[in-house]
Amino acid sequence: MLPRLGSSARSRARHTGPRPSVDLPPPALDYRGIAENVVYKSHNAFNRKAPMPVGTVQTVERLYKDWKDLDEELNARRAQHNALIKRVKDPEERDRNSLIDDARGVKSAVQSLESRVKEIESQLHAHASFIPNDTHPDTPLGPEPSARVLSQHGPEPLPASPLRDHVEIGRQLKLIDLDAGALATGASWYYLVNEGALLEMALIQFAFAVATKHGFRPVLTPDVVKADVARRCGFAPRDDAQVQHMYHLENSDLVLTGTAEIPLAALFANRTLDAASLPQKVVGLGRAFRSEAGARGADTRGLYRVHQFSKVELFAATLPAQSDAMMEELRAVQVELFSQLGLPFRVLDMPSEELGASAYRKYDMEAWMPGRGKWGEISSTSNCTDYQSRRLHIRHSASAANEVRSTQRFAHTLNGTAAAIPRLIVALLENGVVHDEGGKISSLRLPAVLARYWGGCDANVPDWISWV
Repeated sequence: MLPRLGSSARSRARHTGPRPSVDLPPPALDYRGIAENVVYKSHNAFNRKAPMPVGTVQTVERLYKDWKDLDEELNARRAQHNALIKRVKDPEERDRNSLIDDARGVKSAVQSLESRVKEIESQLHAHASFIPNDTHPDTPLGPEPSARVLSQHGPEPLPASPLRDHVEIGRQLKLIDLDAGALATGASWYYLVNEGALLEMALIQFAFAVATKHGFRPVLTPDVVKADVARRCGFAPRDDAQVQHMYHLENSDLVLTGTAEIPLAALFANRTLDAASLPQKVVGLGRAFRSEAGARGADTRGLYRVHQFSKVELFAATLPAQSDAMMEELRAVQVELFSQLGLPFRVLDMPSEELGASAYRKYDMEAWMPGRGKWGEISSTSNCTDYQSRRLHIRHSASAANEVRSTQRFAHTLNGTAAAIPRLIVALLENGVVHDEGGKISSLRLPAVLARYWGGCDANVPDWISWV
């Protein structure tokens, strides 16, 4: 006999409509909203430095007007055809042959109009796909240095020191093997070994424990998705210059995921969620694959920027009125998590030029990394409003009994990183290493909250690790 679902389980399981089908319908983009806000949409894209062809918004405005005119004509022709067919079927109609000829002529016109409407819809989608999400009014304008510090947490940052370089710490303590990674795969690939491997597993379990405590449902995601699904989430597998950003599986339309955000979003795709069950929150573990390669230097040294890493991701689907509050909830969960790890970190409200196509607003969290001598991103949180849901067809039912019925009630989606494992390891090693008077490593201080997840027993903890 199956166990009964508890009240929380019943709430999170409620949805209406079909399970996701093999292929998604075309994106339901808001062409009317674009056409009615040409100036704002153009300025918004400019402020975000969106990679968008000149005149895109104006082209969408023109195409939408053409589509409306054709659609109106098409509906009139369909009505005319239906009226003629009704008369043809009338047994008392004497001029049936003439009406049949007229009906055929109108049907031909209908088919021609349908073809033109379909062509314009294809053009509308092609152009509108370049237009990024709107931007929160409090988002700073400009490039990365324009980010606004919202808060700072944890201990006072340590002085920068090359002795705290995580690569050297990892080699001396036999936690990281970059040489073997380069031999096996290439640059920016790595092995975590010994206590390095245990540290990753402890961080994953800790992040899941914090997230599930806050009501996030645990999910293990696929690490391979359709390229179309990645695009609908706002990730371009290749940009206009055909620069590859994601790893493609040969002879297929599949890519390796750059973040668990993509399969977590697809988990809700092509569904109508019960408004009473929202917000729905999930936490997923996935492997992130990033094929882009930057210039060699501090940002690509060691574990900071790698091609594959484990990542624990928070994701939520909400009613539109709930998404601002949910963004603050995600931020609070992340602050709690990184505070328990004892890291010096800060929260930034990221500026317009740092927003991806899908983000309405984005917070970054940066930890102080004294071996690198700078702050480094360890997490981000984005409110994507209806950008992803319109493309993935994530709808919600009426949220009130008197709400007007509509097929255009799109949920809002949000995502946030709970743990990007290599970045956290960099921060923990560089802040936790202890040297003796001669500059040799004497111990590594790690947060006590990880002890319970460390390999299952105290025997796995070497003498040089101390829990603090």
